[in-house]
Amino acid sequence: MRYDLVIFDNDGVLVDSESISNRLLAAFLTELGYPTSYEDSIRDYMGSAMHRVHELVLERTGRPLPEDFDDVFHGRVFDAFERELKPVPGVVDVLEKLVADDVPYCVASSGSHERIRVGHRTTGLDRWFGAGLVFSAQDVGRGKPEPDLFLHAAARRGVAPERCVVVEDSPAGVQAGVAAGMDVYGFTAMTPADKLVGAKGHFSDMGQLLDLLV
Repeated sequence: MRYDLVIFDNDGVLVDSESISNRLLAAFLTELGYPTSYEDSIRDYMGSAMHRVHELVLERTGRPLPEDFDDVFHGRVFDAFERELKPVPGVVDVLEKLVADDVPYCVASSGSHERIRVGHRTTGLDRWFGAGLVFSAQDVGRGKPEPDLFLHAAARRGVAPERCVVVEDSPAGVQAGVAAGMDVYGFTAMTPADKLVGAKGHFSDMGQLLDLLV
């Protein structure tokens, strides 16, 4: 393994949540009078922290979202997670191999700590991500596409950025990893490779990831 730390994005990389979250986000925004399709949500918000939703809606419409928007949205997402959420196929095998080979890893997500915990508990991935291995955009002032979150995770794990590799599936996440001075591999299960500009390589199946890291 040529890296000292593997940093995973969460939504769409560890847990198969992007389709659930963006379906619900598009529906909620439309319900509130901001017509948004599923495709719009994927394009504009996938991989970004919640503040981007607020900022973009305000920029485009001149109207802020309701104060309770995040709480209501997350409530709907968590309910759906309990019914529908699964681990990304093949990711458990990747984690087992990293542990067996004593390769450090962590997760750095635009989602809140609560969202990460709910997703991991529901899918059983919580056994792989104990204390000190979970980092959220809540921990830093600026989320993806800024590099702050990845730099924070690397610093907390005691690894220089150039010795880290990021596994991402969103344009914002790839941009953040590149800006942090890290190699990034783009997971193309939901996002075409040509949208993940700056990634060192791309893969469409988790079974391919380990070969890219050695």
